[in-house]
Amino acid sequence: MHDQPPAPPDQKPKRKIDYSNPIIVKSIQKYWERNIRVMGILLLIWAAAGLGCGILFADWLNQFNFPGTGYPLGFWFAQQGAIIIFVIIILIYALTMNKIDNLHKRELDELHTKSKNNDGGVV
Repeated sequence: MHDQPPAPPDQKPKRKIDYSNPIIVKSIQKYWERNIRVMGILLLIWAAAGLGCGILFADWLNQFNFPGTGYPLGFWFAQQGAIIIFVIIILIYALTMNKIDNLHKRELDELHTKSKNNDGGVV
């Protein structure tokens, strides 16, 4: 016989989400639209830095030097710049998604509270 351990007292019970509620569905769609917009913008920046600066415009950028190093700028982007920009993009994505997740959670909490006040239903 396997007994499940009791849930920790500080852990909130999971809320059931009513996917048939059009307001909730709209909120979830809005969340995913924000997520896709952030991903699209960051992927464009990554493509511009990695492919654009590192390959397509490398010859033109090589007429300039990376400040303080003497390396041609196109070479620097191909070897290090694209990787550094990629890591920065990951950081920006994580911070932005954390902000969007918190915003979405607050929005769902408000909808849940409104729904509970109106009919005691489930959001």
